[in-house]
This record gives sequence, structure tokens and C-alpha cells, in this order.
Amino acid sequence: MHPTKALPTRTMLKNVMRYSSYAMALSVCIGISASTASPNIGSSDGKESPWQQVESQGKNQDVYFYAWGGDPQINAYLQWAAKQVDEKYNINLVHVKLTDTSEAVSRVLAEKSANNNDQGSVDLIWINGANFATMSENSLLLKQWANKLPNFALTDPDNNPAVTFDFGVPTNGMEAPWGQASLTFYYDNLSVKKPPTTLNELTTWTKQNPGRFSYPKPPDFLGMSFLKYALVMLHEQHDADTGENTSAQLNMPVTEQNKAIVLDPLWAFLDDLHPTLWRKGEQFVQTGAQMRRLVDDTELSLAFSFSAPEVPAAVQRYDLPESIRSYAMSDGSLSNTHFVAIPYNASHPQAAQLVANFLMSPEAQAKKQTPSVWGDKTVLIQSTLTSEQQALFKTNKPHPSALPFDSIKRTVSEPHPSWVEAIMEGWQARYGVRP
Repeated sequence: MHPTKALPTRTMLKNVMRYSSYAMALSVCIGISASTASPNIGSSDGKESPWQQVESQGKNQDVYFYAWGGDPQINAYLQWAAKQVDEKYNINLVHVKLTDTSEAVSRVLAEKSANNNDQGSVDLIWINGANFATMSENSLLLKQWANKLPNFALTDPDNNPAVTFDFGVPTNGMEAPWGQASLTFYYDNLSVKKPPTTLNELTTWTKQNPGRFSYPKPPDFLGMSFLKYALVMLHEQHDADTGENTSAQLNMPVTEQNKAIVLDPLWAFLDDLHPTLWRKGEQFVQTGAQMRRLVDDTELSLAFSFSAPEVPAAVQRYDLPESIRSYAMSDGSLSNTHFVAIPYNASHPQAAQLVANFLMSPEAQAKKQTPSVWGDKTVLIQSTLTSEQQALFKTNKPHPSALPFDSIKRTVSEPHPSWVEAIMEGWQARYGVRP
């Protein structure tokens, strides 16, 4: 059953006040010559531009935003964004909290199966990677809208493929970028004086410090991220040693011909790594939160996150000790851009576009990048911004446990989304079942 679509009573009251104000201003506005109007107000023939039509049709609507709800900082940021779009467009942004994005994907797929093609319950969805590939393959997303948003130009799409490809798959205007994240490691500096900064150093470190590191088991997103980081680094090292180009296979779909070539080095690496891990690799934590608790309990000395601000936030909540420090691997940080998308059957697609455009605005991006708010890296390119807009991104001194500014020297891209399933199946077959 779809949540109620009626505007709240407070919204209707607000409209009445606004309309009375509009009536008072109307007599003044009628007398203004068209020659003094801003060129952005409308076209020369008096007709609305395509974006003005989106604004006209998108105001005074509800937008049901299906997004992960597992982080208090992110939830608070979305509450702030909801207030902003309410003030700007009288949009009632409802955060439908998910534990897994696949829940929203399944909902849209079920609606399509039921021939619900224009009254869908999902207006906007936080998505990337494999879930985007699934929705794209099943024609579940609205096409060619994101690249027409006014703020999309601020991402410099012609020179920035990170905003036009999602895990190597062209977005084709079906997704609007709104943040970037990278794999971030953290350690307790009371027990670790020199943390490993490459994959090779990590294997050496775990042998010298047995039981002090682990990773969440697949299909956990964070655990899969660690495995993908290892896979990319292993092939880069192999290619550097042999002059081959097996890394190119990571950007292609999985086939029976390339599966073993790509994944066998990962299994050999894990066979060597697992005996040095927490509980000798015979047991694994289920989530990043459980891994973080083991650090707090001093069972682990080294861990990682795909959300850098999660670390100082945990220290401030006393979920991690003050001695925690964050850093990025020097051989490369697995990174990706995350997006918002609009299902093909969204009930309020124009309103969803207004929200997506706001989320890409310098105001919203600067707020989100603030470490105390979220710390999510902006998708905007500074050279596209005015000096006033650039000033919004200047921040105060970060928390001691936060990832130092500009510490990520090299990013590496996610493999093709089809490798996620292949890695998960292979891992479960080799390590998932214990006697």
C-alpha cells in the first residue's frame, strides 16, 4: 500500500498564506516591463523553459526518498535537506529508511510486475553499483533527466567520467551524482605505531600481529569492498611484474572464460591471509559495526570503513577510543561515486528532480562535506564554482581521529558490478561453510 499522497495540513495552511502574499504582489508584478526581467525567467516568446516546467510541476509535492538509514549523521543531514526543499519548493521530503537498497529495487520490480507504471511508491532512491545495474537492465529507471539538471554542469561531466559511469556502467542520464566515498582504514595508535599502507604491507603486518585484523564476511558491503580492493591491487601488481593487462578484465562482465583468471589470485591471497586474522579466519564478523566494536574492545587494532566521517563520529560517541587515527592506503583507495535515481514509475518525478538538483547544489554539497555533518566528499569540481561558492567548502580544523585532508593520493575504481556476485559465490564456496 502506498503511503498517503495528501499534503500535510501544515502545508495547505502554508499555501494559503503564500497565495495571499502572491495576490498582494500581483498588482506590482503586472506593471513590470518584460525588458527588465531576468533572462532566466523565461524564453523570449514567454513560454516556460523545460526546467521551469519541472519547477512548476514539482512544487507542492511529496517525495518519498528511499535511502539507507543506518547512520545517525546521514539521517540528520537528510532532515536538514528536507527543511531546505520544503522552504524552497514546499516539497515534503520523506526519508524512507532502508537497511539494504535492494529492498527498494525489489519494490519497484514488484510494482512493474503488477503493471503499476505511474503511481509507484518510490520517488527517489539512493543507489549505485550492482543495484543500479539491476534497475537499468530491467528498465526500472527514468532516463535522460539527471544530465539536464542545472547543477549537473557543476560536476564538469565532459571531463569527469566518475559522474557519468557507475561501476563502469554508463549512467545515460538515469542517475544524479551526490557524493563520493573511499575505503578508509583506521587503527589504535596506542597499539600500532606504523600501520600498513599497502596490500603487501598488510599481509606482512597481519603475520607479525596475528589476530589483530579481520573483515566482515560477504555479502556485507564493507567486506566486499575490502575484497574488491585486494583484487584490484593484486592485478595491478601482477600486470606491473609481467607486463600483461589482466586488470582490464575487471572492467568487463564476468564470463566463464575470465572468471578463474581474475579470481584465482584473490583466493590464493586469502588462503595466505586468513590464518593470520582474528580467530584464524575461521570466523568472521557480520558487519562493519561489529568490527568497530572489536576495535573498541581492543580485540582488533586495525579496521576500515567506507564512510570516513563514521570514525570520528564513533570516537565522539565513545564507541571508539580517542587514540583512533584514520588513514588511506597509499597504493590506492577503492572509491566510488554514489547517486540518486528516479524509478520509471515514480508518482512525483518532477519533484524528485528538484530534490536531486538541490542535493547537487554548492550549498547542499558544502554542508554534506563538513566533517561534523557527514564528511562525504563533494561531486562538484571547484573550477566550475564562483569564488563565493568555493568559500562554502572551507572547513575548520578536523577531529584528531578524522581522515586528514587530501590524504587520499590515489583512487581506484570499482570493478564491473557483475564481479560482486562472482566474488560472493566463490568466497562462500571456499570459506563460508565450516565443518
